[in-house]
Amino acid sequence: MGESNCAWNRRSMLHRDTMLAAAAVYKEMYGNPDGSVPATFQILYMIGWKPHESQAQPARRGSATVSFRDLAKVSRPGGADRS
Repeated sequence: MGESNCAWNRRSMLHRDTMLAAAAVYKEMYGNPDGSVPATFQILYMIGWKPHESQAQPARRGSATVSFRDLAKVSRPGGADRS
């Protein structure tokens, strides 16, 4: 789950010995008396971005035709006004 992606100079594969060692340590630290091992994890989504001349450029500051202050006056989709 990302163990082989944490360094620039990583190897292309996570080896079995590394996984077995990590599993043994995890079981020792967090294992239940019945032999089960609870596990939780977080999924992180990341994106890299770099400016490029082909991308759309932002509009000139002050060129907007509508103010954010006016958003409260906009009616909801379907015609129902905001109460």
